[in-house]
Amino acid sequence: MTQATSQLSRREQILQALALMLEEDSGKRITTAALARQVGVSEAALYRHFPSKARMFEGLIEFIEASLFERIRRILDDVPSALERCETILQLVLAFAEKNPGLSRLMDGDVLTGETARLRLRMSQLFERLETQFKQILREAELREGLRCQVSVSAAANLLSAFVEGRISQYVRSDFRHRPTAHWEDQWQLLGGRLLRPVAQTHAV
Repeated sequence: MTQATSQLSRREQILQALALMLEEDSGKRITTAALARQVGVSEAALYRHFPSKARMFEGLIEFIEASLFERIRRILDDVPSALERCETILQLVLAFAEKNPGLSRLMDGDVLTGETARLRLRMSQLFERLETQFKQILREAELREGLRCQVSVSAAANLLSAFVEGRISQYVRSDFRHRPTAHWEDQWQLLGGRLLRPVAQTHAV
């Protein structure tokens, strides 16, 4: 094993341990001393891989961004329908949060209270990026499919983004009891059922 591979492996171990602690110690502040014990190394060893706890959190945020937006790119390539794209992306984000409870605390911003403003801003930007993606999909619906939003594109995209954030926030506040994907089919009927209409129909309303 090369030194680079070994170093990458240790970095991954640290991030995995941090994510696990965020899940198991819900509501508690994570210290580098506790994290070092979890990994089985000294605090000095942690800092050889990450200069600060903020950089460890940032490493997890980078993982969330890469995981979600790489899959979203594949959805845009594989799914032609605007409505189905929105549905699939919403399901993706909710399922990701559900399968990664520790990371959902980061997505909610719960664990970032008291951390640097830069981290809170970066997490906020992830949801802004998601909302922008919904806007793009909804704008393209009229050009590609002859469909138009029942309300403004901005209002519709904001509603979809707020729905995701709200479900993740409920998940975190309930100590992971209320699954983000619970009631999904019924809720999507409400969200998606009146989201888009044929252009001629919207003109008639």
